[in-house]
Parts: sequence; structure tokens; C-alpha cells
Amino acid sequence: MPVRSFIAERIQSIGSSGIRKIFDLAATMADPIDLSLGQPDFAVPQAVKQAAIDAIRNDRNNYTVTHGLPALRDRILSGLVREFDWRPACLVTSGVSGGLVLALMACLNPGDEVLFADPYFVSYTHLVRLFGGTPVPVPVYDRFRLNAAAFEAAVTPRTKIIVINSPANPTGVVHGADEIEGIARLAERHDLLVISDEIYQLLSYDGPAASPVSFAPARTLLLRGFGKSYGMTGWRMGYAAGPEAIIAQMAKLQQFTFVCAPHMAQVGCITALDTDMSRQINDYRGKRDLIARELGDGYEFARPSGGFFVFPRIPAGYDSATQFVEAAIRNNLLVIPGNAFSARDTHFRVSYAVPDERIKRGCEVLRQLAERR
Repeated sequence: MPVRSFIAERIQSIGSSGIRKIFDLAATMADPIDLSLGQPDFAVPQAVKQAAIDAIRNDRNNYTVTHGLPALRDRILSGLVREFDWRPACLVTSGVSGGLVLALMACLNPGDEVLFADPYFVSYTHLVRLFGGTPVPVPVYDRFRLNAAAFEAAVTPRTKIIVINSPANPTGVVHGADEIEGIARLAERHDLLVISDEIYQLLSYDGPAASPVSFAPARTLLLRGFGKSYGMTGWRMGYAAGPEAIIAQMAKLQQFTFVCAPHMAQVGCITALDTDMSRQINDYRGKRDLIARELGDGYEFARPSGGFFVFPRIPAGYDSATQFVEAAIRNNLLVIPGNAFSARDTHFRVSYAVPDERIKRGCEVLRQLAERR
């Protein structure tokens, strides 16, 4: 029997991540100018590392309770009370991606529709399909702003969830309070759940990022994490907060999948929540300003307000972002084509989570690629 016959049909339509393909390509190149991956270039704060190291040495290497260490959950919840005067149920997850997996697994029935902005984070379409749902990307080109009217036009009797992401990957856009409120009110009118992916929440450079928790707390499932903000992407740490009924089902599923988030990493995250990251955030605000200046008039893009990314339109003379990225790779520059994040292939993602000198070198190549056409 061919091995392929053992593979589930639902997985055969899912290809490899466009981001990971470029990441793997980087490993084969001698010295690429890599502006592809959304991974911070600052180290985990020393006190956070030390807390995790001490946990390992003190034999805190076993399972925790499924919901996560009580001390970490208490610290998370006290922060949410201060921020929103909100007292939700809470579950510590293996990254925000782990939280998203559990949330969609817990909430989706076959055929349920999930709305989200196009362009979108790469996993949204695949995870919705994997758990039997129907992804419904809502185009937000070229300003990349949430338009409640466009989302409302996409609502059908099968719509169940709206996923929003702010600060957004791949665009770097931070949605305004009025836009977030518009989505929250739409969810209330149509009895929908809002899943708010806020992995870049601390990395908001022009003021705090708004959250639907402020407008519709009873129907918001909040997903936040530690990887991007504290430089610990490999620790795989996040949390979900929201309605008790949903968190209870996610916890039940976690028992049979992830079991729990890593014990020593949970200990480190308690210290992380008391760690001042303002210096790193200011550094990244400077990187945002640098890449906006370096791209200058040569590219059309929405000025990013958070996260690690800018999402420029390809310059004139190229047929697609895929063609443009191929040209960039021939010039030793790694960026991500827009079709990894979208039904369109007209833009490309650049990460500025790298040393400033690499940003300058990469932007010089980008300017040359535009001028040659």
C-alpha cells in the first residue's frame, strides 16, 4: 500500500509554510541578507533566563496543572484586571499558535465560517480548514485597515468567529480603537466570537494597541504571548483569556494534546511579566523609523505602527511578488512573497527584527531592484 494512502485528506491540501521555506533556504546560503523571519534580535532578559535556569536546577521539570502554574495565571489575571477591569478565565498555552489551535478545535463545527482580514497570518486559513471550518478572508488592501462594513457584508448564517490581529502580521498595522469597536459591535449584532490575536501587543510604537476586550469582553477570546515581546520565541509560551465555557473546553483539549506549557518556561514568564522592556521597544521603534526612511519614495507601503514587519507593494515592472522575491534571492536578499499571507501576490513582507546595519544593506538591495525596472 502506498504510504500516501495513510495520510488524511484534510492534510494533503496544506503545503509547507512560505515563511519556513525561506527560513530553510537561508540555512543553505553562505551569508544572506535575511529580512524574512519575525524573530526578535534581542536576548531574553537575564533575570528571566535566570528564573528558568533556577527552575531547572530546582527540579521544576515535571508537568504542571493543565491550566498552568497558579502563580503565573494569577500574575496574568492581575494584569488584565488593571488593564481592562476584566476577570476572565485563563489558560496558559504553548505559544499563541497553541492557543489558536485549541480555540478553533474547541469552537468549530463542520462548515462554520471564520472571518479574518486578508492579508493574514499564514496559519489562519489552514487551521480553520483542519478543524472543519471554512476560512473567509476579507480583503483590506491597500490601507490594511479593518472595515466593519466589509466584514459585515461577508457574514452569513454559517459565520461563527472573527479573528483579528493587531499589531498585524504581515502588515505592521495597529488598528484604531474605532475600527476594533466596529468589529466588536458587529460581533454583538450577529452573535459571533472574536478571537483577538495580540502576540505583538507590547510592540506598539505609536500608543497602546486597542483590544476588543474593551468593547465586548463577554464575546472576546484574547490570545497573547511572550515570544515576540521578551525574545523567547523558542520557549513557546502564551495564554488564552476569555469566557469560562470556552477556556474549559480548551483546557480539556490541552490535556490530550500539549498537556501543559513547559514548566521551567512558565516560571521564567512570571519574572518576564515584571520585567521592563521599554528599552527594547524603543529600539524597535527606531528600527521601524529606519526602515520607513530607507524604503522612502521607492516603495508604496502602509507605515507600520507595531510588530516587526512592513508590507510594501512590489515595484512596477514585476509580474508578481513571487517573481520579485526570486529576483531578491538572486541578489542574496531574503524576504517573503505576499502569497504566503494572501490570495493576492502583489506585496512582500520585510522583517526589521534584525541589526540596523542589515536593515540598511537589505534596503539598498531593494532600492536597486526597483531602479532596475
